This record gives sequence, C-alpha cells and structure tokens, in this order.
Amino acid sequence: MLENFNVLLGVSGGIACYKSCEIVSRLKKLGAGVDVIMTAHATEFVSPLTFETLSARPVVSDMFCRERQWEVEHISLAKKADICIIAPATANIISKLAEGIADDMLTTTYLALKCPIILAPAMNTNMYDNAIVKANLEKLKSKGVIIVDSIEGRLACGDSGKGKMAEPVDIVAKAVETLLPKRDYEGKKVLVTAGATRENIDGVRFITNRSSGKMGIEIAKSAIKRGAEVILVKGLTQVEIPSYITKVVPVESTMQMYDAVMANYKDCDVIIKAAAPSDYRPIEAIGQKLKGDEITLKLTKNPDIAKAVGQVKGDRKLVVFCAETQDLIASARGKLKSKNADMVVANDVTKEGAGFDVDTNIVTILKKDGSERSYPKMNKSEVADVILDEALK
Repeated sequence: MLENFNVLLGVSGGIACYKSCEIVSRLKKLGAGVDVIMTAHATEFVSPLTFETLSARPVVSDMFCRERQWEVEHISLAKKADICIIAPATANIISKLAEGIADDMLTTTYLALKCPIILAPAMNTNMYDNAIVKANLEKLKSKGVIIVDSIEGRLACGDSGKGKMAEPVDIVAKAVETLLPKRDYEGKKVLVTAGATRENIDGVRFITNRSSGKMGIEIAKSAIKRGAEVILVKGLTQVEIPSYITKVVPVESTMQMYDAVMANYKDCDVIIKAAAPSDYRPIEAIGQKLKGDEITLKLTKNPDIAKAVGQVKGDRKLVVFCAETQDLIASARGKLKSKNADMVVANDVTKEGAGFDVDTNIVTILKKDGSERSYPKMNKSEVADVILDEALK
C-alpha cells in the first residue's frame, strides 16, 4: 500500500518510545521506507539499534556525526520524506517546534520539511493539561500540523488520565489516510505524455522547446497515488522519473510519440496530453553536420497527436494543454473544439510562476460542458490533483 512512500519518524524522549518501534514495524509491513531520527533523550529509553533493525536503515541522532558519507543530513532527510511522524511528541519537543527552536537533528529537520507532519503527544496528565502545552499544540495545528491526540489511561508515573500516546495502529492509519487521501482512480488506466520532443536537423543539431516534463510527471505520480495504472510516454525531461512509475515509453521525436500514444490509448480510460511535441520537423534530416554561412531549413508539419486521439477516443476522456503567450482563453476554446477534447488546461507561459521550467503553474481549466475555472499559482503537484479531480467530473 505504501510501497512508493518514505516516512520520517521522529522519536523524542518519553517512555512511549517503545510503542514507536511498533509504528516502524507497521509502516514496513505496508511497504514504506522508514528513516528514524531520535533525540538524545530518546536513546536513553530505547536503543537506536532496535530502530535500525526494524527499519533496516541507520538511525540519525547526532547532528555532527562524521562516520557516514558527507551530506547536509537534515536537509536530505527532509527532502526525502513524503510524511513526517513525531511520536512520542513530548511537552519539550512540542514547545520547541511551536517556537521554531532548532537545537538538535529532529527540530532542525522539522524546520526544513515541506511534507505533511503528524504529531502524537505523550506526557503526564498535568503536563498535557498545562495551558502552555495546549497553546503550543493549537499553534502547531494552526500551521497545518496534524495532531493524533493523546488518549486516557494509566500512565507510567502511576497517574490516570489523558496523556498516553495514541496507539501505533491509529497513528499509522492517520499516516495512510494522509498519504492516500483519495483512491478514486482505482481500476482506471491513465496515459500521460510528458516533456519535449526533438527533431533532428543534422548530425549535431535539433529543434526542441523548453518543456521540462515536470507537469506531466507530477500528473503521472498523482494518478498512481490515487490508484491508477499509468502509462507514461516520455519525451525529453529534466526531472527524475520515480521508480514506481513502472510503465514508461521513452520517445524522442513527435512521430515516435504519435506512434506510442496511438498504440496505447485504446487500453486507457483517460488520456492526458501534457507533453509539448514539436509542431514541425525538417523535411530531410542530414546525417552529417551542416556547414556554411547560411543554412535553409524546409520544415513540414508533424501529426497532431491530440487531434488524432480526439477523432478515435470514443468514451475515453481526453485532456489537452494549451500553453500560450497571448489570447490564452480564445486559443484554449479553439483547442477544445478542434481536438474534440473533454478538457483543456490553459496557461500563459509569460506569467511569473507559470510555464515550462518552474515548479509552479497558474492554470485555467475549460471543459466541454462550457464551464471555465481559473486557479491561483500552485505547486505543479497541486495542479496535478486539480486536473485529475476535474477529469473525473
């Protein structure tokens, strides 16, 4: 279930540390990769070796350890994580996180995280009821931190009341719910094209464009996380393809992309044309390097892949992109009709934060039913989910 995800588990110093071992075990059984950061106090309760054995990865606790290969470890762990769980979260660590204190590996890594964060408080009842602790928890909640609240029971100190860490099964369930909020593409097959194509001019030169492939690959990633089987037809891209995208058809030219799409579209429920294929190609590609003061190129039109799919798609959903520098909405409406598409994702590539080689996008979605909706600047991963949401409507 979680084969494609990496979880960062932060363990702070409380007796509930022993229950965190079960969190690692449950996550591993679900297929997740798990990295563990322990505070110095946590290592007094449970040996790092225990977590290393369960996770099959080294535990990190010392910010200045020089025994491993050099890297800025708190940054690398933060970038790697799809979700962070801090369990147990003591009153001390909660206070540090709320105030932005970064004096050890866990608190320093926390400040570098961009992924969802789950906190599982664990402490004495009186500490839990303290107004400062409650205010700090509320402050973290207001920043988007997910709190899996403490439960009532007999505590290690002998008191009874609220303060026990939530059960590992419930903490892991919240992580699964957060990572896989939707499985609405379960049983569906999605074809996504991504990147630019390349048309050879001679032995060393070619025609291409600025498409990085980021948008298409984010769509493929989101579709898989939502349960879809994905075929990625990939041109030239500037981003790494995750290993969990297992069906990748690499292509170079627009004709190759055309052939790959037409060979695979019949098995798919949704076709999303996020690639930027070259509209033209040289009539004749020369094998050797062209030389001379002047070179004249004669170009011919490449096949329109989206239009070709639109003519034969039947009940399948076709989503196309419209990247323009002017007359955006008029061009998008024209594409919607000429390609027989169900949906057009339009963006003005001259806007700051939109376009080919950035991590964000600003889109307007136009649909066959006449609806039109504009979205603010978002990360391309968020835009991917918006596109997938709209494609199902």
